[in-house]
Amino acid sequence: MKIVFSRKGFDSGAGGVPSPIIAGRPISLPIPTQRRSTTTYGDLELGDIVEQVTKGRLSRLSLCHHDPMFEAGRCAFGQTGAAQSHLRNQGVGVGDVFLFFGLFDDAGGRDRHHRIHGYFEVESVNVLGPKPDAASQPAGFSRPHPHIIGEWNQNNTIYIGRGHVAINAHADLRLSRIGGQVSRWRVPPWLQTAGLTYHGRPDRWVGEETLVSVAKGQEFVSDISTTPEALPWLERVKALIRGDIEDGINAHG
Repeated sequence: MKIVFSRKGFDSGAGGVPSPIIAGRPISLPIPTQRRSTTTYGDLELGDIVEQVTKGRLSRLSLCHHDPMFEAGRCAFGQTGAAQSHLRNQGVGVGDVFLFFGLFDDAGGRDRHHRIHGYFEVESVNVLGPKPDAASQPAGFSRPHPHIIGEWNQNNTIYIGRGHVAINAHADLRLSRIGGQVSRWRVPPWLQTAGLTYHGRPDRWVGEETLVSVAKGQEFVSDISTTPEALPWLERVKALIRGDIEDGINAHG
């Protein structure tokens, strides 16, 4: 079994600012785009938020790359190019779990940090190819998925399964340590043992519970097949995302 730490949403490069935490809830803003989309921020009821956090640089009429898509307890996530090749080479498929993380900030703009904001469990892997059509639209989703619009790479793929977005900013969904650099993550001790792709350099691991994450990259894969202690951690993270555990909401280091 594999866990994929998947970077999604606004950051300093895509969107230009962190996604916000509003009324205690992380709101992951999909990145802006000018092609292969029919979905605006207004369509997703994010118009006011995106106009506020970008100071009007983006508007409710701006197109966005609405991916991953969550609806009625389901998730459809598209990937292509080098990132999809990495997922394929790592054998990511049915039964594996994506943990989506991104850059967030509090309302005062004083606490930029990475945090996990959603998950999904892969039930099917659908290779759509470079010229998908409307028939490739994942069932049960009300808006067209961007990976069925326009032309893509040969390995254009959509993953589908059960999924949820985080309903609160629980402390244990925060990755970045308080008071440190955004890239300095607090991680479970088993992660160094299991390994994480793109993080093989020994100097990235500080003790057993700190990882200096890479600045770029979308999909980081950890094979936990021989690391049984990872499963209770993963189940707890999923429960925190769903809101089944309510203790320790405030972030800590």
